[in-house]
Amino acid sequence: MNFLENIFSRLTQSASRVILTEARIGGDPTATGAEVHSQISAARSFLRAAGLAKGDRCALVAPNSIRWAALDLAILSEGIIAVPLYARQATVELVAMMRDAGPSLVCCGDSTIRDTIAALWPDAPRFVLLEEIFTPVTPLLEMSAGPLALALQDPVAILYTSGTSGEAKGVILTVGNLDHMLSCTTARLDQLMGSREVPDRVFHYLPFCFAGSWVLLLSCLSRTSVLTLSMDLTKLAEEIGLAAPNYFLNVPTLLERIRAGVEGNIRKRGGAVLKIFDHARNAWVRLNARNPEAWDFLWLGLAGLFIFPAIRKKIGPNLRALICGSAPLARETQLFFMMLGIPVLQVYGLTETTAICTMDDPRHIEPGRVGPAIPGIEMKLGDNSEILVQGPNISPGYWNRRTQTAQVLRDGWFHTGDQGDVDVGGNWRITGRLKNLIILNSGHNIAPEPIEEELIRTLRGAQQVVLIGNGRSFLAAIITGDVAREEIESQMERLNATLSHYRKIRVFHVEPQPLTIENGLLTANGKLKRDAIAAHFATEIEQIYSKSAPQGS
Repeated sequence: MNFLENIFSRLTQSASRVILTEARIGGDPTATGAEVHSQISAARSFLRAAGLAKGDRCALVAPNSIRWAALDLAILSEGIIAVPLYARQATVELVAMMRDAGPSLVCCGDSTIRDTIAALWPDAPRFVLLEEIFTPVTPLLEMSAGPLALALQDPVAILYTSGTSGEAKGVILTVGNLDHMLSCTTARLDQLMGSREVPDRVFHYLPFCFAGSWVLLLSCLSRTSVLTLSMDLTKLAEEIGLAAPNYFLNVPTLLERIRAGVEGNIRKRGGAVLKIFDHARNAWVRLNARNPEAWDFLWLGLAGLFIFPAIRKKIGPNLRALICGSAPLARETQLFFMMLGIPVLQVYGLTETTAICTMDDPRHIEPGRVGPAIPGIEMKLGDNSEILVQGPNISPGYWNRRTQTAQVLRDGWFHTGDQGDVDVGGNWRITGRLKNLIILNSGHNIAPEPIEEELIRTLRGAQQVVLIGNGRSFLAAIITGDVAREEIESQMERLNATLSHYRKIRVFHVEPQPLTIENGLLTANGKLKRDAIAAHFATEIEQIYSKSAPQGS
């Protein structure tokens, strides 16, 4: 039984039980296993009537919803290759990806998305709205119809990479890739949740077009779960409260915001609460550094009785863990949640590795690291500490790009482009990205990420920090957001005191407006487009480097 057949079996077993919910204040639309199965049947009938067959591509450009999940499963069950795309992506980028994939049909969430794409793509294939798909005029496929027979090597999806420094590439994922990955994720969730007679409660806000997010959806459909979908990111706190989840998938940005919010509220309260909290936090840091002091357990005990339970209840009373991926999480933030009694399980991977290479073991978490390699795959370090991976989770390659495929798949190993290290317990740490290395004219190589992460962590009001300096004699920084120059100078002086001479930041430029997906300076999943940023700020960069004395611009 492959992953898709298992999901169809689960839908039958959960015919009368709610498995998907859309978080809407005032009333949550839900779908039982039978209702999802019915929607899949409607979508399959539509796809067949539209003339799509096994091996064709079908683009899906829409925000998360129950219908999105049903259409995705319908596409896969017909042997059609799904091409899910981010609805908020710049239209010119969406069109470029779809031209590359060559879909026979483009399914859009609403008419605005459809019309915007059509305006830039006059020779596009047929467009259809989700509401048309689920208002069928053709006879419904029999509910008992299972997915078409698929071989392990059959492609099921083309997921486009974020394209931090160039054109996005379509990563092909196969039945075999998903079979292996879902066996790993469901086993790890079993470890987290233990033996239970009730469904897992899961909340989800990340777009399904991203590999890790999609794997989470398929994992929930492969287990006994109730998955609640966020429908409005501006009401995330309320939605999480409604869902009361046992766990949910995060990017570091949200966890950093939660931490900042908790600490800010504690500071506002002041008095004994602030004193106990500060002492407990310092005690926790010392304890994890294996350097405790005499009163540390007292402060932690007091906070555990009078402060931490209230914080946990506000974040999520049923939380067993938070799961975090997409980018390295600051060790201090992971320790913060662990101090509250909420484990943060990190995962690491790329689209090309079916989203995951490593996962934290809930029974043993090493803060600051992303866990051991998942079962069945191998990882090792290559030149320049590059992480290499091989196993059944590795994509067979990029769509229509043999040269780029050959560049990353060599001698049976996938070259991730990420730098890292591994400890004696097999736990991996991600230290940087090879192509992001800044090479000064002195020949020094600098990974920008650790310095950027440390500075953004301490700068109140800063949205992003971007280090620059390729071919220059020293490092500079672009800092976005509403942040005081005096604050930047103070924190930069503190940070520079800990760095070797060639890694010190000598000058900076402050940009009030943040980098965004819409202005083309962030990828669809929020990563820095460094080449685009350098081009956008070319004038400002020349100005700060032309100054004879290092200072802020």
